[in-house]
Amino acid sequence: MSSKTSKGSFNPKDYGIPEHFQHYPGDPAEDFVGPFFYYREEGICYTAFRVQPHHCNMSGSTHGGILMSFADYCLCMAAFTEEMETVVTVNCNSDFIGPSREGDLIIGETEITRQGKNIAFTRCRLLVDDQPVLTASGVIKLFRKW
Repeated sequence: MSSKTSKGSFNPKDYGIPEHFQHYPGDPAEDFVGPFFYYREEGICYTAFRVQPHHCNMSGSTHGGILMSFADYCLCMAAFTEEMETVVTVNCNSDFIGPSREGDLIIGETEITRQGKNIAFTRCRLLVDDQPVLTASGVIKLFRKW
């Protein structure tokens, strides 16, 4: 399940993720943990992640650290635009709401709640079948291109 396209990015179809999602080929840690996918629509950044066996803990549910890594990706991708060189997480708060398991498609819905010149405040919900799994909020440092 680690199929990559010729551009070096992952193909969402290989993970049972709708084709309108795309992979951001920029972070090897996210590729190792994920891969994760995203698209934007009307001010919301939507993200997707398919839970695989190696993402689960000994009880068979998605490991909390994996969910927090995906939430961090969601929060950062909402703040990241083409005018950014990069973004980094300053603060991230997560609340576990419900379970997810192997095979689940986790969808993230993330928005910017407030943004200044160098900082963005973001929040997200991770959902499985429209049921919340995790909520998170973050402070994201923005590094703009010169």
